[in-house]
This record gives sequence, structure tokens and C-alpha cells, in this order.
Amino acid sequence: MSTKKEKMEAFGRLLDVMDELREKCPWDREQTMESLRNLTIEETYELAEAIIESNMEEVKTELGDILLHIVFYAKIGDEKKLFDITDVINTVNKKLIYRHPHVFGKREVSGSNEVVSNWEELKTKERDGKKRVLEGVPDILPSLIKAHRIQDKARAIGFDWENPDEVWNKVDEEITELKEEIAGGNVEKIEEEFGDLLFSVVNAARLNNIEPETALERSNKKFIERFNHIETYARDNSKSLKEMSLEEMDALWNRAKTKE
Repeated sequence: MSTKKEKMEAFGRLLDVMDELREKCPWDREQTMESLRNLTIEETYELAEAIIESNMEEVKTELGDILLHIVFYAKIGDEKKLFDITDVINTVNKKLIYRHPHVFGKREVSGSNEVVSNWEELKTKERDGKKRVLEGVPDILPSLIKAHRIQDKARAIGFDWENPDEVWNKVDEEITELKEEIAGGNVEKIEEEFGDLLFSVVNAARLNNIEPETALERSNKKFIERFNHIETYARDNSKSLKEMSLEEMDALWNRAKTKE
């Protein structure tokens, strides 16, 4: 692996490349923070996909793309005399040192749960206690991830199930309420109860140390692979999926399942 000196030199080269691109490339010169925003979101999702697929070569590539975006934003900030990459790095260094008093100070912790609790406590102090605990959860997050972050932050200040197994009673309760609303036929109420059920399932995942977004994406990929097996069979045998019986498709689905 590279030395610290080599790492610093590589980062310096990236800064030099960014300076030259911003000066000489028509496309790079036209970019703004607003124009880069959606591209950054796309790169983040590509990194997440590479991690789920355990493709370390792609993880390395996507991390580079995200690092490029960070340098790009900092370059634009520098041009506008707002901030530069040094300010960005110093800000995160200051934050990490302040929020880890058990590492850089004299505070002692009993484990990772207390670290998270201290983090939220110190984060609130940074804001002079004026902001609410859940204000740190971005509105733009996908709903599944957002639910998990909301629950995490509530847990950090002690608002959580005393007995994790009790969450399953809540899941059962939400299923019962959903069925009742489905029987009643009120669409708005059905939607509300579906949301409550999903939120309780996310809670159950969290309490079992499962990332619900990752779990669901793995299931998505598994479904796609099995369904593709059915579609491949249909094409190879000159059949239309619509012409195939459900029993036939189920048999192919189970065959794909045994091959996993």
C-alpha cells in the first residue's frame, strides 16, 4: 500500500488536474454546484450498488468519482471566495475531534451505543440547542433510508424499545390495522396503515442490526435474477410470457432458486 507521502502527492495531483480542467475544458468550466448536484447523487448510488455487489474494483472507481466531485465543489467555492478544499478538510477534522472526546479527550465510553449517543448530544450543543433532534435528517432522503435515520436518531437520545422483541408485537398490530382498513375500503386510511406497517418493519430491521435499504435491494436483485431466468426460458423456447401458465412460471422460478 502507498505511504502517507504518496497519498498526499496523489491528492495534490488531483487538485492540479481540477485546476487545469476548470481552466481549459469547456464542459468543466461551465459547471456549477447546481449542475453537479444530480450527477453527485448518481455517483453516490453507483457507489452504493458496487458495495452491495461486493465489487471492490468498482468501489474504488466510484470513490474516485465522488472524491472528484468533492474537489470540484471546493474549486467552485474557492472561485466564489466562499471556501476552498482546506476549509472543507479543516471543518471535518474539527468536527471529528470535537465529537470523539473519548479518543481526543478524557471522556470514557462503554461501547459504540454510547459513542452514538454522545455524537447526537454534541451535535445538538454545536447548534446551541436550538435545533430539534430530527432536523438533521434530510428531507430529500429516500423514505426507507429516512425512516431508518429517524429511528437511529431517536434511539441515540434514549427513545427506543426497552425489549427489542416487542417490536414484533407492533408489526403484528400494524398488520391487523391494515387488514381492517383494507376491509373498510378507505384508500387514504389504507395508505396510512401501509406506511405505519413499513415504518414498524424498518424498526424491526434496525433492532436486528439489518440495514433495510440494503436488504430490500438484495431482494430486488434476487427477484430480477429469478424473473430473468423465466424470461430466458420463454425466449429460448419461442414462448410469450403472457402465454405461460402461473404454474409453469412458478416451476421455473423454483428452478432458478435452487441454482442460487
